[in-house]
Amino acid sequence: MTGKSYDAIVLGAGAAGLMCAAVAAQRGRRILLLERADKPGKKILISGGGRCNFTNIHTAPERYISTNPHFAKSALSRYAAQDFIDLVDSHGIAWHEKTLGQLFCNGSAQQIVDMLLEESARGGVELACEKDIADVSHADGRFSVTTDQRTAEATSFVIATGGPSIPKMGATGFAYDLARQFRMKIVEPRPALVPLTLGGDDVLFRELSGVAADILARSARTSFREAALFTHKGLSGPAILQISSYWRHGEPIGIDFFPDHDAGWMVEAKRSRPSVTFITLLRDILPDRLAATLAERLDIAGDLGNLTDKALIDAERRLSDWQFTPNGTEGFAKAEVTAGGISTDELSSKTMESKRVRRLYAIGEAVDVTGWLGGYNFQWAWASGWAAAQSL
Repeated sequence: MTGKSYDAIVLGAGAAGLMCAAVAAQRGRRILLLERADKPGKKILISGGGRCNFTNIHTAPERYISTNPHFAKSALSRYAAQDFIDLVDSHGIAWHEKTLGQLFCNGSAQQIVDMLLEESARGGVELACEKDIADVSHADGRFSVTTDQRTAEATSFVIATGGPSIPKMGATGFAYDLARQFRMKIVEPRPALVPLTLGGDDVLFRELSGVAADILARSARTSFREAALFTHKGLSGPAILQISSYWRHGEPIGIDFFPDHDAGWMVEAKRSRPSVTFITLLRDILPDRLAATLAERLDIAGDLGNLTDKALIDAERRLSDWQFTPNGTEGFAKAEVTAGGISTDELSSKTMESKRVRRLYAIGEAVDVTGWLGGYNFQWAWASGWAAAQSL
């Protein structure tokens, strides 16, 4: 690598970096792809339980969180979920839809990494792993990257090193250090798609560790209907991970334990089944331990026929919007992605190029664009990487 010159150096061989490098190389660009880890695509390999939830057929800009909610529109419209599906199909990778538009490999996530490496090799990408970056500099329209006492130069430079979520996989905030070096603004990074922790009066619910239920979770901004899981620290499961991306410290979240039931269903049950006990009514729908805990917290017992309509209406109201106030999250260690990052104000939404430094790009999780759970963040990686590659 000593003294070699490239059209572009892409820093980070994750989803976005691999995509960008492969597409740019197949457009005839000389690409150097540098990765700090011992192999490329490590977060791809652990995703989706090892089967990689590689996109979502319901991808739409409104399912992404950003300080600028319009920023993702251009890239997502120009490289859609179907485009990536076509690529997967062209490599003969079998896949299936699990739920809610989530697409997974039938086999292994390794198939997606192998596909991206094959696409990179087809274009002649030079991939170098286990490379710690000692220095990045920019002068006279050229970028220089020093690693292992060697230096490479390029006319373009792409930041694709992701965010600090899942540090055990080697994730860091290096993208933000680079952005600050080039005087780019950062939206404060925070854990997203992350379990929430409970304390205070809610600590009792931690005793339900392992109990799951289909619920509707609400924040001040949105709601999600999926499963929730009680843990020894608080709340997790798809509905909670989704709501965590919108949650802010100090805010409550509301849980509807009976999202399929119309208002007044408890009083109606009293009329039709007066000899059934309140806790049995809850256990007909909820797991036993959860039903018992909720009945205890409501301080309601006995046959429905012996309870007043008002008591049942009040119980129904609370159970349809049970308020939890999390005291925090499980942090970047358990977060699937990072919200925040390099400000979209700094970038072109069409090319992902910096508005401050010509031929400097930022893509993927490093940027302040965060998708819902279920393949949306991979689709942003593919789309933003493809968009940048068109400009390299």
